[in-house]
Amino acid sequence: MGRVTRLHPVLRLGPDQAVRRSDTLAVEEPLEIRLGGEPFVVTMRTPGDDVDLVHGLLHSEGIVADVEDIVGARYCEGEGPDGLNTYNVLDVTLASGVTPPSADLRRNVVTTSACGVCGTTSIDQVVRQTSHPLEAGLRIPVELISAAPDRLREQQRTFAKTGGLHAAGLMTPDGVLVCVREDVGRHNAVDKVVGWAIRQQMLPLGQFILVVSGRASFELTQKAVLAGISMMVAVSAPSSLAAELAEEAGLTLVGFVRGQTMNVYSHPERVLTPAAEA
Repeated sequence: MGRVTRLHPVLRLGPDQAVRRSDTLAVEEPLEIRLGGEPFVVTMRTPGDDVDLVHGLLHSEGIVADVEDIVGARYCEGEGPDGLNTYNVLDVTLASGVTPPSADLRRNVVTTSACGVCGTTSIDQVVRQTSHPLEAGLRIPVELISAAPDRLREQQRTFAKTGGLHAAGLMTPDGVLVCVREDVGRHNAVDKVVGWAIRQQMLPLGQFILVVSGRASFELTQKAVLAGISMMVAVSAPSSLAAELAEEAGLTLVGFVRGQTMNVYSHPERVLTPAAEA
């Protein structure tokens, strides 16, 4: 689906002139997720990679553990003003034996792209919920961490057109980005990346680095921990609760990665500096 951007008329104002033109905007549309035909949640997202998004979201909610827990995902019929399918309703069939959430836990509301669906609000609950111990032996050169945001930015094709999308990427210890996803919601971008990994049967992701284009919230840290990711690198700052969760769960959290500087908020032993190599 080529629906990730849309032209919108704007009045461009400058010091000496006013010009009417078209501007390219990132698309934000609702996605209704159904489980076995029953409404579960509506979330705002950038269309594309919806099946990855659903796998990642249901994993972070503790509903599924791996790809075998979902036996099907299909778009339901629904027409927009142009008579075409909107592709905004996705019905997921869970495998036999997978317990769907009870009716009182289903979120039949719209969640914004700024704050995602987060069912776990306590650090202790997250630590207890994860079934993937984090990789203790991972060591990443500081130079590679410094380069990670730029490497992610190079693959943000839609951001280059709109300036309006977040991104998340899975990077190997030798600096290869194996998956990059963009979305108006930073949590959606991470869900899409984790969902892709689930579908590739790659969990746990202890040998990968999660690189995110913005700040590191508690929710993003939660998703990283639940996927077994050992290091998260963010362009901006973490929240206090994200740093606390990272410390408790054993995640190396690196923020404010700008050029040659960065802040390591937890478990710095995974960051390999020249002094450590000597």
